[in-house]
Formats: sequence, C-alpha cells, structure tokens
Amino acid sequence: MTGTLINIFAIIVGGSLGLFFKSRLPDKIVKIVFQGLGLVTLFIGFSMAIKSDNYLLLILSVVIGSILGELIDIDKFIASVSSKFKGESNNKNSKFSTGLITAFLLYCVGSMTILGAIEEGLGNGYGLLLAKSVMDGFSSIILAAAFGIGVIFSVIPLLIYQGGLTLLAGIAGDFFSPAIVNELTAVGGILLIGLGINILEIKNIKVANMLPSIIVVVILALFFI
Repeated sequence: MTGTLINIFAIIVGGSLGLFFKSRLPDKIVKIVFQGLGLVTLFIGFSMAIKSDNYLLLILSVVIGSILGELIDIDKFIASVSSKFKGESNNKNSKFSTGLITAFLLYCVGSMTILGAIEEGLGNGYGLLLAKSVMDGFSSIILAAAFGIGVIFSVIPLLIYQGGLTLLAGIAGDFFSPAIVNELTAVGGILLIGLGINILEIKNIKVANMLPSIIVVVILALFFI
C-alpha cells in the first residue's frame, strides 16, 4: 500500500498548508473560493455521472444505498465526530463534515483511484497513485483553505477505501472490470452533485447517508452486468 501511504502524506502536507493560508485570507476570499469549489464539484459530478451505461443500476444503487445510510444515519455519526473537534458552532461543524465528505469523494471515487489501487494490488507499481498524490496534494491546499481541518481527516476513510481496494485487487484483481469501474464512478458523480448543491447552499442534502451507494453499486453490478 505504498501508493496509498504516499497519497495520505501528500494530503496531510497540502491540507496543513491550506490551514496555514486559511488563517491569513480575508473572509471574502474564502467565501468566493468556497463558491468556486461548489461549481467545480458540480462539474466533476456531472462528468462522472454520465459514465454510467445502465441508468437502472444507477438509480437502484443510489436509492438502496440512501435507505441503508438513512437507517444507519451516517450523517449523524459524522456530525457527532466533527462536534468533538469543532464544537464551537453548528456552522463550523457543518464545514468539518462537508470538508471531510467532499475530500473523500474527490480523492476516492474517481476511476484514477480505482485503477491505481488495482495496478498496485496486482504488483505493477504505484505510478498512477503517485500521480494522483501530486494532484490530491495541491487540491487539498485549496480544499483545506475553504473547509478547514475536515479535509485532513478524510485520509482515514481514504486509507480504508483505497487501501482496501489495493488489498482486494491483490486477491481478485479481475473482479474490477471496466464496466464496474464506470458504474462506481457514476454513483460517485451523483454524490458529488449533491455535495456541490450543499456547498452552494442551494439545498441541504444528506450526502453522507448516501455513501453506502458506493458499495451497493458494486454488489448490484454483479447481477446486472
């Protein structure tokens, strides 16, 4: 999991730099960066979502995953964790949660993450994850400047998800066909669209409770693809 560990290091360094700059930026600059990230998140989400070749699979994955997430109430769990670090106000808690989830989805749900993890798991080196680490490191500077420390805490689910994919690829690399990668990417895109709407404060969507959709789509793909 060398590639994942390098990725984590890059995010921590970039995120720390972002926090350094955040304290020195005027509020109006932070606000416009926040809005810009919301628009970019929407764009990335739409570009990922259209990769689906099976809209029924996409719909079922999001619906079933959202129901499971609501029953577990992942959003409440993340809010309780964030309150331990940012307990001063609900606004700061919200930014912690949004930063963590936004960073996790941007870092983990793209095809580059999946293909890079598979590449390393199959013993073909970690070149793709190294390139991803460079990009994630720079993007974490901007994300942390806008959302705060929650971006750095995204390395925890990143380690579990990306590292888990690497280990799984070492056991069953052929499992991740291009079709499954596309559907997984598409579901991640849908979640990013929801995050973009949240960031722009258009409507409050419980994107955290939709995270199980990422797992559901892989399971359903075994039957539909």
